[in-house]
Amino acid sequence: MSDGKTVTAALLIIGNEILSGRTHDKNIPHIAGRLNEAGIRLREVRVVPDVEAEVVQAVNRLRSKYTYLFTTGGIGPTHDDITAECVAKAFGRDLIRHPEANRRLVAHYERTGMEYNEMRQRMANTPEGAGLIDNPVSTAPGFVVENVYVMAGVPRIMQAMLDNVIPTLTGGPKMLSRTVIAELGEGVIAGGLQAIQKRFPDIDIGSYPAYTNEGFRTSLVLRGTDSETLDLAADDVRTLIVSLGGSPQDGDAT
Repeated sequence: MSDGKTVTAALLIIGNEILSGRTHDKNIPHIAGRLNEAGIRLREVRVVPDVEAEVVQAVNRLRSKYTYLFTTGGIGPTHDDITAECVAKAFGRDLIRHPEANRRLVAHYERTGMEYNEMRQRMANTPEGAGLIDNPVSTAPGFVVENVYVMAGVPRIMQAMLDNVIPTLTGGPKMLSRTVIAELGEGVIAGGLQAIQKRFPDIDIGSYPAYTNEGFRTSLVLRGTDSETLDLAADDVRTLIVSLGGSPQDGDAT
């Protein structure tokens, strides 16, 4: 249920492989979209290396600034998977072998016939008092401590974890959008668009240009929580486009 207040979130991506360019993050669009559907606005995304001090600092800053903090990456069995340790340190809690997480992993490796060795056992470690986030794909769970949700970096696993997290979150007013398309360049529209933005300070107006075989094409995306105000602002954008000699077209609306 919504109490009318804006609910915000940040995403902390942990891993040298993202910063090196070896791995391309595919989780941001999915997380942003799912949170938006739940009435939660993703306000910041940060990428940090596998360096304990930097992860701890980022966790503490972001969890205090936003309603929710989501992390991806760094909860596997290898030496550089340090997220659980870092979150424990950020909260000043002991790192423990979570009994239920361990039980699930023991059963999983018995079924697969693979050795549940010391490094794989690290995947059952969580800060003391953490709750688990189910992982229906590969068993090893994520975990939650207060407003911090720790999930895998592999997109398929992260998405499955997020599906279990979303119903537990409390969102605010949902962000709606209107899109108006103009076959005009940004430079032509910019002055009038600035004036519309000043008239509607509660509406976010974004301009996204493209160049096609037919010439310039600019998508103007308006986002806000009040449908009537959005419609009024979109009408002003259409009027602006017509006044500049263009023919506005409506894109997808939500």
